[in-house]
Amino acid sequence: MERLQNLLLLLVRPIVDEPERVEVAASESENRVDLALTVAPDDVGKVIGRGGRTIRAIRTVVKAASVNAGKRVNVEVSD
Repeated sequence: MERLQNLLLLLVRPIVDEPERVEVAASESENRVDLALTVAPDDVGKVIGRGGRTIRAIRTVVKAASVNAGKRVNVEVSD
């Protein structure tokens, strides 16, 4: 699970203006991992992207990386 958190940080920090304010909180159940991404209020739009394209791409990469863990991953953005 820590590997997924680090991957999410690696993907998000380069696209925001305040990378030091990017945080990832994780909760894990038997077959699911929930990752809550918190960024600065001004950076939420950059993470979501036009029409949600950026967050969709981020979710796709994280889900692909979670295949080895055998768990479903959910990535949510909060400000």
